Amino acid sequence: MSAVASSTAHACPERDTAGHDQPSPRRTPLHDVHVGLGAVLTAFAGWTMPLRYGSETAEHHAVRRAAGLFDLTHMGEIEVTGPEAADMLDYALTGRLSAVAVGRARYTMLCAPDGGVLDDLVVYRLDTERYLVVANAANVATVYAALAGRAAGFDAAVADVSGDWALIAVQGPRSTDVLREVTDSDVDALRYYAIDPAVLAGLPVLLARTGYTGEDGFEIYCAPGDAAAVWAAVSAAGAAHGLVPAGLACRDTLRLEAGMPLYGQELTVARTPFEAGLGRVAVLDKPAFVGQDALLARQASGPAELLVGLLPAGRRAPRQGYDVLDPDTGVRIGTVTSGVPSPTLGRPIAMAYVPADRAAVGTVLAVDIRGSRDTVTVVELPFYRRQAGGNA
Repeated sequence: MSAVASSTAHACPERDTAGHDQPSPRRTPLHDVHVGLGAVLTAFAGWTMPLRYGSETAEHHAVRRAAGLFDLTHMGEIEVTGPEAADMLDYALTGRLSAVAVGRARYTMLCAPDGGVLDDLVVYRLDTERYLVVANAANVATVYAALAGRAAGFDAAVADVSGDWALIAVQGPRSTDVLREVTDSDVDALRYYAIDPAVLAGLPVLLARTGYTGEDGFEIYCAPGDAAAVWAAVSAAGAAHGLVPAGLACRDTLRLEAGMPLYGQELTVARTPFEAGLGRVAVLDKPAFVGQDALLARQASGPAELLVGLLPAGRRAPRQGYDVLDPDTGVRIGTVTSGVPSPTLGRPIAMAYVPADRAAVGTVLAVDIRGSRDTVTVVELPFYRRQAGGNA
């Protein structure tokens, strides 16, 4: 596909506090569209991204009740190809990617030798010898370097193809209704965590049934030069179905309600998948892979701390970095990783790491919220689960 459109070029460099040139955030191919829609823009992971277009709460509710349209071009794409691409990814990642059928996807992780999480990934198998690894925006360079290094000795090539793709997501219970109007592909038959080549509004795309909101939805990979036309077609088709443009702010409240981890908050190189309750993504009985010994040891010992959901008794939301306390002594025992007022539940929610012996559902703890000891209760994740699933 074509290279990144000129609208993604860096602007004039800024200066940091030491007087060094710093590149301005990159712009996605949809930057002018967002400006035209009146978006509030923010710098995020080296990109200028829409934070919200109006009310982030209204955008959140639209995704839960109808559909939202997201620009996710800041995500990175890395292609792994060759006769031993499957074996190389089995060695490089925690999952068994060789077992993924063509046209399907797998959620997996890239771990350091000590088991710490370098990034969580979605990997699509586009053909027998071709995989597309989708990385978090802030971690693209890390993922590329790790995969390129781990490809040594395998007949496999690793290429950062992020510039070849724009990524647009349609999320919400009406997303299938929206896409039926702009593509001849059988979107109803597309299974969850599957991807197919498609033609959308007359343009070639890859259409995946994946997302990060807790709702049914689709992600559309297209050439950067086609992004504005794809966005316009989906937006026009979605108008009658309640679709609205949606920014990063509501994407965060949606994923938190759905109990989905965010790299840099719930997932870090300082913790293994087991602390996050995601030990299932590590296929420990496959042939040797990076981090296997450390993960086997952590599975055997059990994690000392666990990620839990917290439901405050009051109306104030614990925020990232707030201390979790013993409710009786006030001694710090853990840390909040994410917390927001939940638009769907109408009350605050949070996730936090706490000692394993304090992680049972129903355990009463406290959080220091601006000097006040607020009561919270450990609850089962996710906070929200949609009633009707997608086509699994």
